[in-house]
Amino acid sequence: MILGILCAALSIQAQEHETPNAQQARRMFMDIYNKVYGDEGATLHYKVNIIGIYKTEGTIWMKQKKSKFIDEKYIAWNDDVTYYRYERKKNRVTIYNAHSDDRDKYATKFKFVPDNYTYSIKDEKKKGIAITLKAKKGVKGIKEARVMLDRRTQYPTSIRIKVGIFHTTIKISNFQIGGISDDLFKFPKEQYKNCEYEDNR
Repeated sequence: MILGILCAALSIQAQEHETPNAQQARRMFMDIYNKVYGDEGATLHYKVNIIGIYKTEGTIWMKQKKSKFIDEKYIAWNDDVTYYRYERKKNRVTIYNAHSDDRDKYATKFKFVPDNYTYSIKDEKKKGIAITLKAKKGVKGIKEARVMLDRRTQYPTSIRIKVGIFHTTIKISNFQIGGISDDLFKFPKEQYKNCEYEDNR
């Protein structure tokens, strides 16, 4: 789920008639995106509570199209070819094609394209810098997102999103750039040889 919330499209084109405020907001947003999904990669700890329906926290590592998650309920590895998800409670590993939406029922719901939004930026003083994204007319999924950045590092500290009538805030900590080896994204099959396997490729 968290991957769907944090993912953005791989490309973005400048919009005509943007105000200087909107241009700055878009530029800063894409700077964070490029840090997270660039060649160096990034890691962060997240904590989310969707009105008591879905509550979890964990750590994510991302680098280009590769990712790894350690959550309270599962661990997932995506090496950009194959996606492995280990469910702790069931002691089961489910395998998917890395680019299949079937691997995560939340992926399509929270996926968004940056050009579908208008941007603004505001200095919230003690809270940090707020970048707000508002969906254009007809856009489904995320209707609004508010990304808070630390004023000194300009790293994200939280993301508040609106989907339908519901709001939720993802708290972010331990955000770091770089130092991520590709080996991190490889599924360590030997460690899970006694699990049940389900291959959906």
